[in-house]
Amino acid sequence: MNKEAIAETLENIARLLDLKGENVFKIRAYQTAARAVETYAGNLDETARAGRLDEGEGIGKAIAEKITELVTTGRLEYYEELKSGFPPTLFELFGINGLGAKKIKALYEKLQISSLAELEAAAGDGRVAALPGFGEKTAKNLLANIAQRQRNAAFHRLGDVAGPALRLMEELRAHPAVLRASEGGSFRRRKEVVRDLDFVASTDDAEAVGEFFATRPDVVEIIARGPTKVSVRLQSGVQCDLRLVGEAEYPYALHHFTGSKEHHIALRNRALDLFGWSINDYRFSIAPEAEKKGKFAPLPEIHDETEFYRALGMDYVPPELRENLGEIEAAAAHHLPELVALENLRGTFHCHTNASDGHNTLEEMAEGARDLGLQYLGIGDHSKSSFQANGQDAGRLLAQVEAIKKLNERFRAEDGRKAFRVFAGVECDSLKDGTLDFPDEVLAALDYVVVSVHGSFSLPEAEMTRRLIRAIENPYVTMLGHLTGRLLLEREAYAVDIPAVLDAAAATGTIIELNASPWRLDMDWRWWHLAKEKGVKCAINPDAHRVEGLQDLWFGVAQARKGWLTRADVVNCLPLDEVEVALAAKRGKMVRRE
Repeated sequence: MNKEAIAETLENIARLLDLKGENVFKIRAYQTAARAVETYAGNLDETARAGRLDEGEGIGKAIAEKITELVTTGRLEYYEELKSGFPPTLFELFGINGLGAKKIKALYEKLQISSLAELEAAAGDGRVAALPGFGEKTAKNLLANIAQRQRNAAFHRLGDVAGPALRLMEELRAHPAVLRASEGGSFRRRKEVVRDLDFVASTDDAEAVGEFFATRPDVVEIIARGPTKVSVRLQSGVQCDLRLVGEAEYPYALHHFTGSKEHHIALRNRALDLFGWSINDYRFSIAPEAEKKGKFAPLPEIHDETEFYRALGMDYVPPELRENLGEIEAAAAHHLPELVALENLRGTFHCHTNASDGHNTLEEMAEGARDLGLQYLGIGDHSKSSFQANGQDAGRLLAQVEAIKKLNERFRAEDGRKAFRVFAGVECDSLKDGTLDFPDEVLAALDYVVVSVHGSFSLPEAEMTRRLIRAIENPYVTMLGHLTGRLLLEREAYAVDIPAVLDAAAATGTIIELNASPWRLDMDWRWWHLAKEKGVKCAINPDAHRVEGLQDLWFGVAQARKGWLTRADVVNCLPLDEVEVALAAKRGKMVRRE
Protein backbone atom coordinates (compact mmCIF):
# COMPACT_ATOMS: atom_id res chain seq x y z
CA MET A 1 0.00 0.00 0.00
CA ASN A 2 1.49 3.38 -1.05
CA LYS A 3 1.78 6.55 1.05
CA GLU A 4 -1.32 8.14 -0.45
CA ALA A 5 -3.50 5.13 0.35
CA ILE A 6 -2.13 4.90 3.91
CA ALA A 7 -2.73 8.61 4.52
CA GLU A 8 -6.28 8.31 3.18
CA THR A 9 -6.94 5.36 5.49
CA LEU A 10 -5.74 7.38 8.50
CA GLU A 11 -7.93 10.32 7.46
CA ASN A 12 -10.93 8.01 7.14
CA ILE A 13 -10.28 6.60 10.61
CA ALA A 14 -10.27 10.18 11.97
CA ARG A 15 -13.59 10.86 10.23
CA LEU A 16 -15.22 7.73 11.58
CA LEU A 17 -13.95 8.43 15.08
CA ASP A 18 -15.42 11.92 14.80
CA LEU A 19 -18.77 10.43 13.79
CA LYS A 20 -18.62 8.16 16.81
CA GLY A 21 -17.96 11.11 19.10
CA GLU A 22 -14.52 9.89 20.14
CA ASN A 23 -11.95 11.95 22.06
CA VAL A 24 -10.84 14.97 20.03
CA PHE A 25 -7.17 14.27 20.82
CA LYS A 26 -7.47 10.77 19.40
CA ILE A 27 -9.05 12.15 16.24
CA ARG A 28 -6.33 14.77 15.91
CA ALA A 29 -3.63 12.13 16.35
CA TYR A 30 -4.84 10.27 13.26
CA GLN A 31 -5.12 13.51 11.26
CA THR A 32 -1.57 14.48 12.27
CA ALA A 33 -0.29 11.02 11.39
CA ALA A 34 -1.96 11.23 7.97
CA ARG A 35 -0.12 14.50 7.23
CA ALA A 36 3.13 13.02 8.50
CA VAL A 37 2.75 10.06 6.13
CA GLU A 38 1.95 12.33 3.17
CA THR A 39 5.12 14.34 3.72
CA TYR A 40 7.39 11.49 4.77
CA ALA A 41 10.65 11.99 2.87
CA GLY A 42 12.24 8.56 3.39
CA ASN A 43 11.24 5.03 2.44
CA LEU A 44 8.05 4.54 4.46
CA ASP A 45 7.93 0.81 3.73
CA GLU A 46 11.47 0.17 4.99
CA THR A 47 11.05 2.36 8.07
CA ALA A 48 7.77 0.67 8.99
CA ARG A 49 9.20 -2.83 8.60
CA ALA A 50 12.17 -1.79 10.76
CA GLY A 51 9.79 -0.62 13.50
CA ARG A 52 11.14 2.96 13.48
CA LEU A 53 8.12 4.98 12.34
CA ASP A 54 7.48 6.41 15.80
CA GLU A 55 10.95 7.98 15.89
CA GLY A 56 9.83 10.89 13.71
CA GLU A 57 7.36 13.67 14.43
CA GLY A 58 3.61 13.20 14.15
CA ILE A 59 3.35 9.42 14.48
CA GLY A 60 2.92 7.80 17.92
CA LYS A 61 3.71 4.22 18.76
CA ALA A 62 0.12 2.90 18.51
CA ILE A 63 -0.51 4.48 15.10
CA ALA A 64 2.95 3.43 13.90
CA GLU A 65 1.97 -0.19 14.59
CA LYS A 66 -1.21 0.29 12.55
CA ILE A 67 0.74 1.78 9.66
CA THR A 68 3.12 -1.19 9.79
CA GLU A 69 0.13 -3.51 9.55
CA LEU A 70 -1.06 -1.63 6.47
CA VAL A 71 2.40 -1.77 4.91
CA THR A 72 2.92 -5.47 5.54
CA THR A 73 -0.60 -6.84 4.94
CA GLY A 74 -2.38 -4.24 2.80
CA ARG A 75 -5.25 -3.96 5.31
CA LEU A 76 -5.89 -2.86 8.88
CA GLU A 77 -8.12 -4.89 11.14
CA TYR A 78 -8.91 -1.89 13.35
CA TYR A 79 -10.12 0.09 10.32
CA GLU A 80 -12.23 -2.81 9.05
CA GLU A 81 -13.93 -3.13 12.45
CA LEU A 82 -14.50 0.62 12.58
CA LYS A 83 -16.05 0.65 9.11
CA SER A 84 -18.37 -2.25 9.95
CA GLY A 85 -20.25 0.01 12.33
CA PHE A 86 -21.33 2.31 9.48
CA PRO A 87 -23.12 1.85 6.14
CA PRO A 88 -20.56 1.35 3.33
CA THR A 89 -22.08 4.21 1.33
CA LEU A 90 -21.31 6.77 4.03
CA PHE A 91 -17.96 7.69 2.49
CA GLU A 92 -19.79 9.09 -0.54
CA LEU A 93 -20.72 12.08 1.61
CA PHE A 94 -17.13 13.03 2.36
CA GLY A 95 -16.56 13.95 -1.28
CA ILE A 96 -19.23 16.67 -1.32
CA ASN A 97 -18.18 20.31 -0.94
CA GLY A 98 -19.77 21.95 2.05
CA LEU A 99 -19.93 18.79 4.14
CA GLY A 100 -17.47 18.39 6.97
CA ALA A 101 -17.49 15.73 9.66
CA LYS A 102 -19.84 17.73 11.93
CA LYS A 103 -22.50 18.19 9.27
CA ILE A 104 -22.21 14.56 8.14
CA LYS A 105 -22.62 13.48 11.76
CA ALA A 106 -25.80 15.59 12.08
CA LEU A 107 -27.22 14.18 8.85
CA TYR A 108 -26.41 10.64 9.89
CA GLU A 109 -27.71 10.86 13.44
CA LYS A 110 -30.79 13.05 12.92
CA LEU A 111 -31.94 12.06 9.43
CA GLN A 112 -30.27 8.64 9.04
CA ILE A 113 -28.64 9.85 5.82
CA SER A 114 -25.77 7.59 4.79
CA SER A 115 -25.57 7.86 1.01
CA LEU A 116 -25.49 10.42 -1.78
CA ALA A 117 -28.95 9.40 -2.99
CA GLU A 118 -30.43 9.85 0.48
CA LEU A 119 -28.76 13.25 0.85
CA GLU A 120 -30.10 14.41 -2.52
CA ALA A 121 -33.62 13.39 -1.57
CA ALA A 122 -33.46 15.06 1.85
CA ALA A 123 -31.96 18.26 0.45
CA GLY A 124 -34.73 18.37 -2.14
CA ASP A 125 -37.71 17.78 0.17
CA GLY A 126 -36.81 20.28 2.90
CA ARG A 127 -35.51 17.95 5.62
CA VAL A 128 -31.92 19.19 5.34
CA ALA A 129 -32.99 22.84 5.40
CA ALA A 130 -34.94 22.21 8.62
CA LEU A 131 -31.90 20.92 10.49
CA PRO A 132 -30.24 23.35 12.92
CA GLY A 133 -27.07 24.77 11.38
CA PHE A 134 -28.12 24.03 7.79
CA GLY A 135 -30.93 26.14 6.29
CA GLU A 136 -32.29 26.58 2.78
CA LYS A 137 -29.09 28.06 1.35
CA THR A 138 -27.01 25.10 2.54
CA ALA A 139 -29.56 22.64 1.14
CA LYS A 140 -29.54 24.44 -2.21
CA ASN A 141 -25.73 24.44 -2.32
CA LEU A 142 -25.63 20.75 -1.47
CA LEU A 143 -27.96 19.96 -4.37
CA ALA A 144 -25.75 21.99 -6.72
CA ASN A 145 -22.61 20.24 -5.44
CA ILE A 146 -24.20 16.81 -5.83
CA ALA A 147 -25.22 17.66 -9.40
CA GLN A 148 -21.69 18.85 -10.16
CA ARG A 149 -20.22 15.64 -8.73
CA GLN A 150 -22.55 13.56 -10.91
CA ARG A 151 -21.61 15.56 -14.03
CA ASN A 152 -17.93 15.08 -13.30
CA ALA A 153 -18.12 11.40 -12.33
CA ALA A 154 -16.73 10.23 -15.68
CA PHE A 155 -13.74 12.58 -15.63
CA HIS A 156 -10.32 12.52 -13.99
CA ARG A 157 -7.93 15.39 -13.26
CA LEU A 158 -4.75 15.44 -15.32
CA GLY A 159 -2.78 15.31 -12.09
CA ASP A 160 -4.57 12.16 -10.93
CA VAL A 161 -3.77 10.16 -14.07
CA ALA A 162 -0.35 11.53 -15.04
CA GLY A 163 1.68 9.32 -12.72
CA PRO A 164 0.00 6.02 -13.66
CA ALA A 165 -0.05 6.99 -17.35
CA LEU A 166 3.66 7.82 -17.52
CA ARG A 167 4.64 4.70 -15.57
CA LEU A 168 2.55 2.55 -17.87
CA MET A 169 4.15 4.29 -20.83
CA GLU A 170 7.63 3.43 -19.56
CA GLU A 171 6.65 -0.19 -19.07
CA LEU A 172 5.17 -0.42 -22.57
CA ARG A 173 8.31 1.01 -24.17
CA ALA A 174 10.46 -1.42 -22.20
CA HIS A 175 8.50 -4.46 -23.43
CA PRO A 176 10.66 -6.49 -25.87
CA ALA A 177 7.83 -6.87 -28.38
CA VAL A 178 7.06 -3.13 -28.56
CA LEU A 179 8.76 -1.22 -31.38
CA ARG A 180 7.37 2.25 -30.65
CA ALA A 181 4.80 3.46 -28.15
CA SER A 182 3.23 6.70 -27.01
CA GLU A 183 0.34 8.00 -24.97
CA GLY A 184 -2.48 9.48 -27.02
CA GLY A 185 -5.85 11.13 -26.57
CA SER A 186 -6.62 14.08 -24.34
CA PHE A 187 -3.81 13.08 -21.98
CA ARG A 188 -1.21 13.54 -24.72
CA ARG A 189 -2.84 16.87 -25.53
CA ARG A 190 -2.55 17.66 -21.77
CA LYS A 191 -6.19 18.57 -21.27
CA GLU A 192 -6.85 19.59 -17.67
CA VAL A 193 -9.39 16.77 -17.22
CA VAL A 194 -9.63 13.50 -19.16
CA ARG A 195 -12.20 10.74 -19.52
CA ASP A 196 -9.76 7.90 -20.12
CA LEU A 197 -6.20 7.12 -21.16
CA ASP A 198 -5.19 6.14 -24.68
CA PHE A 199 -1.97 4.41 -25.73
CA VAL A 200 -0.66 3.42 -29.15
CA ALA A 201 2.03 0.79 -29.74
CA SER A 202 3.56 -0.72 -32.85
CA THR A 203 4.55 -4.37 -32.61
CA ASP A 204 5.08 -7.59 -34.50
CA ASP A 205 3.58 -9.57 -31.62
CA ALA A 206 0.26 -7.97 -30.71
CA GLU A 207 -0.82 -10.96 -28.64
CA ALA A 208 2.16 -10.72 -26.28
CA VAL A 209 1.78 -6.96 -25.81
CA GLY A 210 -1.96 -7.26 -25.31
CA GLU A 211 -1.42 -9.97 -22.69
CA PHE A 212 1.07 -7.79 -20.84
CA PHE A 213 -1.31 -4.81 -20.88
CA ALA A 214 -4.32 -6.82 -19.69
CA THR A 215 -2.58 -8.62 -16.83
CA ARG A 216 -0.73 -5.75 -15.11
CA PRO A 217 -1.11 -5.77 -11.28
CA ASP A 218 -3.21 -2.59 -11.14
CA VAL A 219 -5.81 -3.85 -13.65
CA VAL A 220 -9.11 -4.65 -11.96
CA GLU A 221 -11.26 -5.26 -15.05
CA ILE A 222 -10.68 -6.29 -18.66
CA ILE A 223 -13.34 -4.40 -20.61
CA ALA A 224 -12.43 -5.62 -24.10
CA ARG A 225 -9.62 -7.61 -25.66
CA GLY A 226 -8.86 -8.21 -29.31
CA PRO A 227 -5.96 -8.30 -31.79
CA THR A 228 -5.87 -4.51 -32.29
CA LYS A 229 -7.36 -3.07 -29.09
CA VAL A 230 -7.25 -3.87 -25.38
CA SER A 231 -9.33 -1.92 -22.86
CA VAL A 232 -8.90 -2.25 -19.11
CA ARG A 233 -9.92 -0.44 -15.95
CA LEU A 234 -7.29 0.38 -13.33
CA GLN A 235 -7.69 0.42 -9.55
CA SER A 236 -8.04 4.20 -9.74
CA GLY A 237 -11.18 3.77 -11.86
CA VAL A 238 -9.71 5.19 -15.06
CA GLN A 239 -10.18 3.25 -18.30
CA CYS A 240 -7.08 2.61 -20.43
CA ASP A 241 -7.26 1.74 -24.13
CA LEU A 242 -4.27 0.32 -26.00
CA ARG A 243 -4.25 0.33 -29.81
CA LEU A 244 -1.91 -2.23 -31.41
CA VAL A 245 -0.70 -1.55 -34.96
CA GLY A 246 2.10 -2.46 -37.34
CA GLU A 247 5.17 -0.26 -37.65
CA ALA A 248 4.07 1.25 -40.98
CA GLU A 249 0.68 2.23 -39.50
CA TYR A 250 2.09 3.73 -36.31
CA PRO A 251 2.40 7.44 -37.28
CA TYR A 252 -1.15 7.48 -38.67
CA ALA A 253 -2.58 5.69 -35.63
CA LEU A 254 -0.71 7.91 -33.19
CA HIS A 255 -1.97 11.03 -34.90
CA HIS A 256 -5.53 9.69 -35.13
CA PHE A 257 -5.78 8.58 -31.50
CA THR A 258 -4.20 11.79 -30.21
CA GLY A 259 -7.03 13.97 -31.57
CA SER A 260 -8.72 16.27 -31.23
CA LYS A 261 -11.76 15.55 -33.37
CA GLU A 262 -11.90 19.19 -34.47
CA HIS A 263 -8.22 19.16 -35.44
CA HIS A 264 -8.78 15.98 -37.48
CA ILE A 265 -11.75 17.37 -39.37
CA ALA A 266 -9.83 20.49 -40.37
CA LEU A 267 -6.82 18.40 -41.46
CA ARG A 268 -8.97 16.03 -43.50
CA ASN A 269 -10.51 18.97 -45.31
CA ARG A 270 -7.05 20.35 -46.04
CA ALA A 271 -5.79 16.97 -47.27
CA LEU A 272 -8.77 16.60 -49.59
CA ASP A 273 -8.84 20.16 -50.90
CA LEU A 274 -5.09 20.54 -51.53
CA PHE A 275 -3.89 17.00 -52.28
CA GLY A 276 -6.92 14.86 -53.08
CA TRP A 277 -6.20 12.54 -50.13
CA SER A 278 -8.28 10.83 -47.47
CA ILE A 279 -6.83 10.30 -43.97
CA ASN A 280 -7.73 7.52 -41.57
CA ASP A 281 -6.03 5.87 -38.61
CA TYR A 282 -3.93 3.58 -40.85
CA ARG A 283 -2.84 5.49 -43.94
CA PHE A 284 -3.19 8.26 -46.49
CA SER A 285 -5.19 7.17 -49.53
CA ILE A 286 -6.50 8.76 -52.72
CA ALA A 287 -9.99 10.14 -52.11
CA PRO A 288 -12.53 8.49 -54.50
CA GLU A 289 -13.79 11.85 -55.80
CA ALA A 290 -10.24 13.04 -56.48
CA GLU A 291 -9.35 9.78 -58.20
CA LYS A 292 -12.41 10.08 -60.41
CA LYS A 293 -11.32 13.57 -61.48
CA GLY A 294 -7.69 12.56 -61.78
CA LYS A 295 -6.66 15.44 -59.52
CA PHE A 296 -4.49 14.19 -56.68
CA ALA A 297 -0.89 14.34 -55.51
CA PRO A 298 1.35 11.26 -55.22
CA LEU A 299 1.00 9.52 -51.86
CA PRO A 300 3.95 10.20 -49.56
CA GLU A 301 5.93 7.74 -47.47
CA ILE A 302 5.40 8.54 -43.79
CA HIS A 303 7.58 7.35 -40.89
CA ASP A 304 6.60 9.74 -38.08
CA GLU A 305 4.29 12.63 -37.25
CA THR A 306 6.77 15.25 -38.46
CA GLU A 307 6.63 13.70 -41.94
CA PHE A 308 2.84 13.39 -41.60
CA TYR A 309 2.46 17.16 -41.21
CA ARG A 310 5.19 17.94 -43.74
CA ALA A 311 3.28 15.94 -46.36
CA LEU A 312 0.33 18.28 -45.76
CA GLY A 313 2.54 21.35 -46.28
CA MET A 314 2.75 22.16 -42.59
CA ASP A 315 5.19 22.33 -39.71
CA TYR A 316 4.84 19.72 -36.98
CA VAL A 317 2.03 20.67 -34.59
CA PRO A 318 2.79 19.85 -30.93
CA PRO A 319 0.04 17.69 -29.40
CA GLU A 320 -0.92 20.39 -26.89
CA LEU A 321 -2.03 22.70 -29.72
CA ARG A 322 -4.20 20.23 -31.62
CA GLU A 323 -7.57 21.80 -30.79
CA ASN A 324 -8.34 23.59 -34.11
CA LEU A 325 -7.79 26.99 -32.55
CA GLY A 326 -5.57 28.41 -35.29
CA GLU A 327 -2.73 25.90 -35.15
CA ILE A 328 -3.36 24.53 -38.65
CA GLU A 329 -3.20 27.95 -40.27
CA ALA A 330 -0.10 28.86 -38.23
CA ALA A 331 1.64 25.59 -39.09
CA ALA A 332 0.87 26.06 -42.79
CA ALA A 333 2.30 29.59 -42.66
CA HIS A 334 5.31 28.38 -40.62
CA HIS A 335 4.33 30.71 -37.79
CA LEU A 336 3.90 28.29 -34.89
CA PRO A 337 5.59 29.56 -31.72
CA GLU A 338 8.43 27.70 -30.04
CA LEU A 339 6.52 26.64 -26.95
CA VAL A 340 7.89 27.01 -23.45
CA ALA A 341 9.51 23.88 -22.01
CA LEU A 342 10.04 22.73 -18.42
CA GLU A 343 13.80 23.17 -18.75
CA ASN A 344 13.26 26.87 -19.58
CA LEU A 345 12.08 27.65 -16.03
CA ARG A 346 14.73 29.34 -13.90
CA GLY A 347 12.64 29.65 -10.76
CA THR A 348 9.09 29.97 -9.47
CA PHE A 349 6.89 31.83 -6.99
CA HIS A 350 3.85 31.30 -4.75
CA CYS A 351 5.09 28.50 -2.51
CA HIS A 352 4.00 27.87 1.08
CA THR A 353 5.89 26.85 4.20
CA ASN A 354 4.81 25.63 7.61
CA ALA A 355 4.55 29.29 8.60
CA SER A 356 1.01 29.04 7.19
CA ASP A 357 -0.51 25.81 5.85
CA GLY A 358 2.57 24.28 4.20
CA HIS A 359 4.21 21.08 5.41
CA ASN A 360 7.89 21.99 5.09
CA THR A 361 10.13 24.66 6.57
CA LEU A 362 11.48 27.64 4.68
CA GLU A 363 14.90 25.98 4.47
CA GLU A 364 13.43 22.69 3.22
CA MET A 365 11.46 24.42 0.46
CA ALA A 366 14.56 26.34 -0.63
CA GLU A 367 16.72 23.23 -0.69
CA GLY A 368 14.02 21.41 -2.66
CA ALA A 369 14.07 24.14 -5.29
CA ARG A 370 17.87 24.07 -5.42
CA ASP A 371 17.79 20.32 -5.91
CA LEU A 372 15.62 20.89 -8.99
CA GLY A 373 18.29 23.18 -10.41
CA LEU A 374 16.25 26.37 -9.98
CA GLN A 375 17.95 29.72 -9.40
CA TYR A 376 15.26 31.24 -7.19
CA LEU A 377 12.11 30.50 -5.21
CA GLY A 378 9.35 32.84 -4.12
CA ILE A 379 7.73 32.18 -0.74
CA GLY A 380 4.11 33.31 -0.53
CA ASP A 381 2.45 32.14 2.66
CA HIS A 382 -1.15 33.08 3.37
CA SER A 383 -2.16 36.40 4.88
CA LYS A 384 -4.13 36.81 8.09
CA SER A 385 -7.67 36.66 6.64
CA SER A 386 -7.03 33.06 5.55
CA PHE A 387 -7.35 31.95 9.18
CA GLN A 388 -8.25 28.42 8.08
CA ALA A 389 -4.80 28.25 6.49
CA ASN A 390 -2.98 29.68 9.54
CA GLY A 391 -2.50 32.96 7.69
CA GLN A 392 0.22 35.27 8.97
CA ASP A 393 -0.30 38.62 10.64
CA ALA A 394 2.06 41.49 9.91
CA GLY A 395 4.44 40.58 12.74
CA ARG A 396 4.88 36.97 11.65
CA LEU A 397 5.22 38.01 8.00
CA LEU A 398 7.95 40.55 8.71
CA ALA A 399 9.76 38.02 10.89
CA GLN A 400 9.70 35.66 7.90
CA VAL A 401 11.18 38.42 5.73
CA GLU A 402 14.11 38.63 8.15
CA ALA A 403 14.52 34.84 8.14
CA ILE A 404 14.65 34.91 4.34
CA LYS A 405 17.32 37.63 4.40
CA LYS A 406 19.48 35.49 6.68
CA LEU A 407 18.96 32.44 4.47
CA ASN A 408 19.99 34.41 1.41
CA GLU A 409 23.12 35.59 3.22
CA ARG A 410 23.98 31.94 3.84
CA PHE A 411 23.47 31.09 0.18
CA ARG A 412 25.70 34.01 -0.88
CA ALA A 413 28.42 32.88 1.50
CA GLU A 414 28.22 29.36 0.10
CA ASP A 415 27.80 30.09 -3.60
CA GLY A 416 29.13 33.58 -4.18
CA ARG A 417 27.89 35.37 -7.29
CA LYS A 418 25.86 32.37 -8.47
CA ALA A 419 23.89 32.24 -5.22
CA PHE A 420 20.39 30.83 -5.13
CA ARG A 421 17.88 33.43 -3.93
CA VAL A 422 14.65 33.19 -1.97
CA PHE A 423 12.19 36.01 -2.67
CA ALA A 424 10.12 37.19 0.27
CA GLY A 425 6.46 37.44 -0.65
CA VAL A 426 2.95 36.78 0.51
CA GLU A 427 -0.27 35.39 -0.90
CA CYS A 428 -2.37 38.34 0.17
CA ASP A 429 -6.13 37.98 0.33
CA SER A 430 -8.23 40.34 -1.76
CA LEU A 431 -11.05 41.27 0.57
CA LYS A 432 -14.64 41.48 -0.61
CA ASP A 433 -14.32 45.09 -1.77
CA GLY A 434 -10.92 44.60 -3.41
CA THR A 435 -8.88 46.10 -0.59
CA LEU A 436 -5.94 44.05 0.61
CA ASP A 437 -5.23 42.15 3.79
CA PHE A 438 -2.16 44.28 4.59
CA PRO A 439 -1.46 48.02 4.30
CA ASP A 440 1.02 49.28 1.73
CA GLU A 441 3.76 49.83 4.30
CA VAL A 442 3.80 46.09 5.05
CA LEU A 443 3.64 45.08 1.37
CA ALA A 444 6.51 47.49 0.62
CA ALA A 445 8.81 45.32 2.76
CA LEU A 446 8.33 42.35 0.40
CA ASP A 447 9.99 41.41 -2.86
CA TYR A 448 6.68 40.55 -4.51
CA VAL A 449 2.99 40.09 -3.71
CA VAL A 450 0.49 37.55 -5.07
CA VAL A 451 -3.10 38.66 -4.54
CA SER A 452 -5.77 35.93 -4.45
CA VAL A 453 -9.43 35.41 -3.65
CA HIS A 454 -10.16 32.90 -0.90
CA GLY A 455 -13.73 33.80 0.08
CA SER A 456 -16.97 35.50 -0.99
CA PHE A 457 -16.99 33.45 -4.21
CA SER A 458 -20.67 34.11 -4.95
CA LEU A 459 -20.37 37.81 -5.78
CA PRO A 460 -22.08 38.91 -9.02
CA GLU A 461 -19.75 39.04 -12.01
CA ALA A 462 -19.50 42.83 -12.14
CA GLU A 463 -18.72 43.05 -8.42
CA MET A 464 -16.12 40.24 -8.55
CA THR A 465 -14.50 41.89 -11.57
CA ARG A 466 -14.28 45.24 -9.77
CA ARG A 467 -12.84 43.44 -6.74
CA LEU A 468 -9.99 41.90 -8.76
CA ILE A 469 -9.26 45.04 -10.74
CA ARG A 470 -9.11 47.16 -7.60
CA ALA A 471 -6.72 44.66 -6.04
CA ILE A 472 -4.30 44.60 -8.97
CA GLU A 473 -4.32 48.38 -9.25
CA ASN A 474 -2.34 48.43 -6.02
CA PRO A 475 1.27 49.22 -6.99
CA TYR A 476 2.66 46.57 -4.63
CA VAL A 477 0.66 43.70 -6.17
CA THR A 478 2.98 41.85 -8.51
CA MET A 479 0.80 38.91 -9.54
CA LEU A 480 -2.84 37.84 -9.56
CA GLY A 481 -3.15 34.28 -8.26
CA HIS A 482 -5.55 31.56 -9.52
CA LEU A 483 -7.75 34.09 -11.30
CA THR A 484 -11.08 32.21 -11.31
CA GLY A 485 -10.81 30.26 -8.05
CA ARG A 486 -11.83 27.00 -9.66
CA LEU A 487 -11.05 23.57 -8.23
CA LEU A 488 -11.23 21.10 -11.08
CA LEU A 489 -14.11 18.62 -10.76
CA GLU A 490 -14.85 20.10 -7.32
CA ARG A 491 -15.72 23.79 -7.54
CA GLU A 492 -16.76 25.85 -10.54
CA ALA A 493 -14.99 29.10 -11.35
CA TYR A 494 -16.62 32.16 -9.82
CA ALA A 495 -18.21 34.65 -12.20
CA VAL A 496 -15.68 37.18 -13.47
CA ASP A 497 -15.12 39.16 -16.67
CA ILE A 498 -11.73 37.70 -17.62
CA PRO A 499 -11.07 40.01 -20.63
CA ALA A 500 -11.68 43.04 -18.40
CA VAL A 501 -9.24 41.70 -15.80
CA LEU A 502 -6.68 41.04 -18.53
CA ASP A 503 -7.08 44.62 -19.76
CA ALA A 504 -6.43 45.88 -16.24
CA ALA A 505 -3.42 43.59 -15.87
CA ALA A 506 -1.99 44.91 -19.14
CA ALA A 507 -2.59 48.51 -18.08
CA THR A 508 -0.98 48.09 -14.65
CA GLY A 509 1.81 45.68 -15.60
CA THR A 510 0.43 42.96 -13.31
CA ILE A 511 1.56 39.40 -13.97
CA ILE A 512 -1.15 36.72 -14.17
CA GLU A 513 -0.40 33.43 -12.49
CA LEU A 514 -0.82 30.08 -14.14
CA ASN A 515 -1.38 28.10 -10.97
CA ALA A 516 0.21 24.72 -11.66
CA SER A 517 -1.56 22.81 -8.92
CA PRO A 518 -3.39 20.02 -10.78
CA TRP A 519 -6.46 20.89 -8.72
CA ARG A 520 -6.50 24.40 -10.20
CA LEU A 521 -4.54 24.94 -13.47
CA ASP A 522 -5.87 28.47 -13.34
CA MET A 523 -5.86 30.75 -15.42
CA ASP A 524 -7.38 28.30 -17.90
CA TRP A 525 -5.27 27.60 -20.99
CA ARG A 526 -8.05 28.88 -23.28
CA TRP A 527 -7.45 32.47 -22.11
CA TRP A 528 -3.68 32.67 -22.48
CA HIS A 529 -3.77 33.38 -26.20
CA LEU A 530 -5.78 36.54 -25.45
CA ALA A 531 -3.55 37.45 -22.52
CA LYS A 532 -0.51 37.12 -24.75
CA GLU A 533 -2.08 39.39 -27.39
CA LYS A 534 -2.64 42.03 -24.70
CA GLY A 535 0.97 41.79 -23.54
CA VAL A 536 0.18 40.24 -20.16
CA LYS A 537 3.02 38.15 -18.72
CA CYS A 538 2.58 34.76 -17.09
CA ALA A 539 4.15 33.29 -13.96
CA ILE A 540 3.97 29.50 -13.74
CA ASN A 541 3.63 28.88 -10.01
CA PRO A 542 3.13 25.51 -8.29
CA ASP A 543 1.24 26.78 -5.22
CA ALA A 544 3.38 24.15 -3.51
CA HIS A 545 2.50 23.28 0.08
CA ARG A 546 5.34 20.78 0.39
CA VAL A 547 8.64 20.14 -1.35
CA GLU A 548 7.08 17.49 -3.59
CA GLY A 549 4.60 20.10 -4.82
CA LEU A 550 7.38 21.82 -6.76
CA GLN A 551 7.07 18.94 -9.23
CA ASP A 552 3.67 20.35 -10.22
CA LEU A 553 5.51 22.84 -12.41
CA TRP A 554 5.27 20.06 -15.04
CA PHE A 555 1.49 20.54 -15.17
CA GLY A 556 1.83 24.31 -15.36
CA VAL A 557 4.21 24.11 -18.30
CA ALA A 558 1.83 21.70 -20.06
CA GLN A 559 -1.02 24.22 -19.71
CA ALA A 560 1.21 27.11 -20.78
CA ARG A 561 2.05 25.15 -23.93
CA LYS A 562 -1.67 24.63 -24.59
CA GLY A 563 -2.02 28.39 -24.26
CA TRP A 564 0.63 28.96 -26.99
CA LEU A 565 3.08 30.53 -24.53
CA THR A 566 6.81 30.81 -25.23
CA ARG A 567 9.64 31.35 -22.78
CA ALA A 568 9.43 35.09 -23.55
CA ASP A 569 5.85 35.12 -22.20
CA VAL A 570 6.75 33.52 -18.85
CA VAL A 571 8.56 35.70 -16.31
CA ASN A 572 10.06 32.81 -14.39
CA CYS A 573 12.01 31.80 -17.47
CA LEU A 574 14.13 34.88 -16.76
CA PRO A 575 17.50 34.34 -15.06
CA LEU A 576 17.88 35.65 -11.52
CA ASP A 577 19.36 39.06 -12.33
CA GLU A 578 16.62 39.80 -14.87
CA VAL A 579 13.68 38.50 -12.83
CA GLU A 580 14.70 40.80 -9.96
CA VAL A 581 14.17 43.73 -12.32
CA ALA A 582 10.88 42.31 -13.63
CA LEU A 583 9.44 41.91 -10.12
CA ALA A 584 10.22 45.52 -9.27
CA ALA A 585 9.06 47.02 -12.58
CA LYS A 586 5.40 47.60 -11.74
CA ARG A 587 6.10 48.91 -8.27
CA GLY A 588 8.58 51.49 -9.48
CA LYS A 589 6.44 52.57 -12.41
CA MET A 590 3.19 53.00 -10.47
CA VAL A 591 4.71 54.54 -7.37
CA ARG A 592 6.46 57.15 -9.56
CA ARG A 593 3.14 57.80 -11.36
CA GLU A 594 1.41 58.49 -8.04
